[in-house]
Amino acid sequence: MQQQDALRHFVHRHRRLLVLTGAGCSTASGIQDYRDLNGDWKRASPITWQAFMGSDAARRRYWARSLVGWRHLLRARPNDAHRALARLEAMGRTEHVVTQNVDGLHQAAGSLGVIELHGRLARVCCTVCGHRTTRLEMQDRLEQLNPAWSRFDADSAPDGDADLDAQDFSGFAVPDCLQCGGLLKPDIVFFGEDIPGARKARAMAHLERADGVLVVGSSLMVPSGYRFVRRAVETGKQVAAVTLGRSRADDLFTLKISRPCAQALAFLL
Repeated sequence: MQQQDALRHFVHRHRRLLVLTGAGCSTASGIQDYRDLNGDWKRASPITWQAFMGSDAARRRYWARSLVGWRHLLRARPNDAHRALARLEAMGRTEHVVTQNVDGLHQAAGSLGVIELHGRLARVCCTVCGHRTTRLEMQDRLEQLNPAWSRFDADSAPDGDADLDAQDFSGFAVPDCLQCGGLLKPDIVFFGEDIPGARKARAMAHLERADGVLVVGSSLMVPSGYRFVRRAVETGKQVAAVTLGRSRADDLFTLKISRPCAQALAFLL
């Protein structure tokens, strides 16, 4: 209760909180996270940009698993953590939400000011001409080219992936861009890929205007999130975190609450 009261007081002391969210915010919605309580990978590390762009076999494996995993992601709905943060925004207490998640659940819960650092899985882009389509359109094309794969199911993995490794992916057909025939990829930032500079600058500008930072469900093990906490501390801003297990920024937090996100933020509802 002391920790909960401290979090409540932290939120009410700050009028313009930058909210930085990660995978732990969406686990109660049925979306798996990447890391265990020690901050280590729970499974093999996700595909990298270098592997996706450099290997036809890697792309076949990615899209085959995604064909199955996308169905799990479509069923995900916002949980009370998303709703609590939308409520915080409605109260006029947030500067912005900066999320490392690619599931779109903050917007589905009603949040309006959201920067998706790593993009969103609901879009697909061409790496040659930049043309964008929806992931639903891509799903239709994948299923048309690979009808036998529609009957497969597997346990869900993070970010629309599925644990489907006991299959031969060599015959899986991956569609090309309808505009130029180029290589298609999900409109997200893969591991090993840089966040677009304008997006990063926009998020950092919101941090400069904020009077504090609230981290929700992120271990901050990747630089894309950690840099915001480090910058906040450098500029004298306090940082509170709601996250389970070890974080890369544990020594930088003013306050850390080790509880599931929805439970810790329930007072906002």
